[in-house]
Amino acid sequence: MGNLLKGKRALIMGVANERSIAWGIARAMAGEGAELAFSYQGEAFGKRVAPLAASLGSDLLVDMDVTNDDALDAGFAALWQRWDQIDILVHAVAYSDKTELTGRFLNTSRANFKNSLDISCYSFIEVARRCVPKMTQGGTLLTLTYGGSNRVTPFYNVMGVAKAALEASVRYLANDLGPDGIRVNAISPGPMKTLAGAAIGGARKTYRHTEENAPLRHNATLEAVGGTAVFLASDWGNCTTGEIVTVDSGFHVLGMPQPENL
Repeated sequence: MGNLLKGKRALIMGVANERSIAWGIARAMAGEGAELAFSYQGEAFGKRVAPLAASLGSDLLVDMDVTNDDALDAGFAALWQRWDQIDILVHAVAYSDKTELTGRFLNTSRANFKNSLDISCYSFIEVARRCVPKMTQGGTLLTLTYGGSNRVTPFYNVMGVAKAALEASVRYLANDLGPDGIRVNAISPGPMKTLAGAAIGGARKTYRHTEENAPLRHNATLEAVGGTAVFLASDWGNCTTGEIVTVDSGFHVLGMPQPENL
């Protein structure tokens, strides 16, 4: 175990299973000495998260529905019964109706647009608002985004718009909270084999395409994303805020596929 995050407390939101990006971050942070709490939504997800949390020495799990203010208040009230301060928030929460991630963006429904923006973007602001008063010694807010926020990606559709809004929120929150010593950043991995990623149409083709064409010729790993999160949350990252840190093996620098794939 390292000590980069020794003495720091982190709330991890968004673990669904052992392939979740949030789990890779949790594992890396625990390995550097952080004390962890986990949120989940509903009993079914709670049963999945509990053994994973226990494997990292955490028994602090709280039920939080990010679409319901009363549920969020109750969840954080339970968390504050155990913790009187927090240093790190990891927000890995996003959702869109998968039936609208296979057709044309033009056909996005009003209901799914609102729901996608609410869960995938606004929830970060709501959760940050509740954490900031407990970040009395400064802190770090981290969220996850994707390159489909600024470049058209097949079938990403309304999630691209939601992630663009999330990235703008990162910048505005970074400016708001900088005087309080709180840093706000997003990590942007390339395609990864997660439960959320599988909901996007053509996910396998996208994963294979980036793997074959990225300068490093492979996709991001949970370990790489976790290590980036540790850096951003540690003292080594104390001058980094408002950033969208790309961890995609260099795929974002390309203008065209590699010659052998044209």
